[in-house]
Amino acid sequence: MATVRFIFIIYSMAGVSANGKLSLEVDRPWLRVHLSQEAMLECCYRAGSASLQSSWLTRGYPANGTTIPFLVPLSDRVNVGERVHAGVTCRTLTFSKVELTDSGLYQCWFNNTEVFTPGTYLQVYTPLKKTINLSERTKDGILVAEGILLFLCVLVPSAMLLCKEKRSMREKENIYQGLNLDDSDKAASIYQDLVANIQEEIQLENA
Repeated sequence: MATVRFIFIIYSMAGVSANGKLSLEVDRPWLRVHLSQEAMLECCYRAGSASLQSSWLTRGYPANGTTIPFLVPLSDRVNVGERVHAGVTCRTLTFSKVELTDSGLYQCWFNNTEVFTPGTYLQVYTPLKKTINLSERTKDGILVAEGILLFLCVLVPSAMLLCKEKRSMREKENIYQGLNLDDSDKAASIYQDLVANIQEEIQLENA
């Protein structure tokens, strides 16, 4: 983006120096269009009362890797136009159906001058294709399977917790049932005899 703005400043200065009445407007730096869709580029300027002719150029890449400008070939698919509003003239370049080879930088060149507009880069793209083509029946089956898995994820932990609580209650019941009441009575009798013996010894000592 910064590079585009820098180029715009340089070209604007060149335009003013070549013709004091020519003032370039800001071009749209980038346009991204779906394959086979319509695309319209425009370059706008103020020229006062002067009448200027312009041509649309694009950039080619020869074998040595440098770019060279060449005129955009017109056809039934590619045509040019013009509109004027509030003293601003806009030259248009319209593609009725863009192709992948249309991608590139497009600029206006004012004939018999060295002035170029900053230009607009046109990018033609194709959408990503689906890698998996599923029928409606398959999609419904996947949704049902997801629902069952979600239900199991909720049910299984709850069932495990309930079983754990029941197991703990059974263990407590077994502990209580395992107590021998006869052994408890014998222990209580021995304790009472021991207490009685201690009391008798205390009484004898006091006597």
